[in-house]
Amino acid sequence: MSLVFPHTFVPWFRSVAPYIHAYRGETFVVGMTGELVAAGKLNAFVQDLAILHAMGIKIVLVHGFRPQVNEQLVAKGHPARYSQGMRITDAVTLDCAQEAAGQLRFEIEAAFSQGLPNTPMANAAVRVVSGNFLTARPVGIVDGVDFQHSGVVRKVDATAIQKAIDIGAIVLLSPFGFSPTGEAFNLSMEDVATSTAIALQADKLLFVCEVAGVPENPKDPASPIDTELAVRDAQRLLAASPKPTSPTDVGFYLQHCVRACLGGVERSHILPLAVDGALLQEVYTHDGIGTMVVDEKLESLREASSDDVAGIIALIEPFERDGTLVKRDRTEIERDVEVYTVIEHDGVIFGCAALYPYVEAKTAEMAALTVSPAVQGQGDGDRILKRVEQRAKAMGLSSIFVLTTRTMHWFIKRGFVQVDPEWLPEERKRKYNWDRRSQVLVKKIA
Repeated sequence: MSLVFPHTFVPWFRSVAPYIHAYRGETFVVGMTGELVAAGKLNAFVQDLAILHAMGIKIVLVHGFRPQVNEQLVAKGHPARYSQGMRITDAVTLDCAQEAAGQLRFEIEAAFSQGLPNTPMANAAVRVVSGNFLTARPVGIVDGVDFQHSGVVRKVDATAIQKAIDIGAIVLLSPFGFSPTGEAFNLSMEDVATSTAIALQADKLLFVCEVAGVPENPKDPASPIDTELAVRDAQRLLAASPKPTSPTDVGFYLQHCVRACLGGVERSHILPLAVDGALLQEVYTHDGIGTMVVDEKLESLREASSDDVAGIIALIEPFERDGTLVKRDRTEIERDVEVYTVIEHDGVIFGCAALYPYVEAKTAEMAALTVSPAVQGQGDGDRILKRVEQRAKAMGLSSIFVLTTRTMHWFIKRGFVQVDPEWLPEERKRKYNWDRRSQVLVKKIA
């Protein structure tokens, strides 16, 4: 073990470093369902939050309490009532919610106060701040149903929350809000977390919940999880799906992710509470563990148009001169510009790649993958690769391949496997430059 461990730990830790640098000082709003606590996962989850906090991430934690409230209601012999996916909060239910929230806050604060040796909480000094940060209004009567003491967020005191997280505290919010007259309203965790993320203009909103994410085929819950959804695709999915009424419905958490992104939150995530360390895997690994919803306008990641030809040429020219890339005919680039994917910022192209399909062989060549030296190391190459894989998948292809002489290890790290040039499709093999001796690397598309 002593011989193997350094060879695995050191490369892994170095691979995590870019994410540590990228997220230091950023604000994450984390929505935690009551089911996580009921499943006995609170201590491990709090330890993961403490690690994020130690890495310089500012955290606002919003807890849910559905199962805890229902447990209180059962103990009192009172039925739990819902309509349109929202709890109807009568006087008895409000009392149960207040009891459940008080108990949960106590358990969460106790978990953050741990400091046992040989645990992730050793030497941690995490301060938790709570308060009346939320103003609420009643849901009222909807379709003839009186929701009584159920409410929605009217306003978030973002200034007060910001001051608390700026001094290094974790802010803990319960799903309760108060009216200007002092009336208490039972809120949903999802509404509180989303409204808070928007008010703070948080960098991420993360729901740790009962579902693994959004399945690639919503009609087949057993299909693989779609790890990244553009907002417009998420909106189309919501429009095509029945109105969500249960936390396990496809659109239940997705609707809040879309709302957050449209409200200015750069990324929103749906993560499975059933996976130990899901939060760490999503934040500190390339592929993540759940579904991320992203507004592509923030990334400026898109397919190229004729207006981008000059920018693509300016980007790849230095790499052609030093031999990293094969020189491409400018007329060919202009003719085939639609096969390029680009990253643009303020009108400047600083990343690109082309995808040339070989349909009969069910594969495609990714060529001219380039990122400007000014922004290398920020994950743009990974984002372009991900988009190219999605394009190839949409074409019904089963793999993509690259030819490279200098960047072989970058591709191998991302799932490519070296093959003999004889593997190439016949049409591409005829164009292969045997003098250049480029390595051929292939990646299968799931």
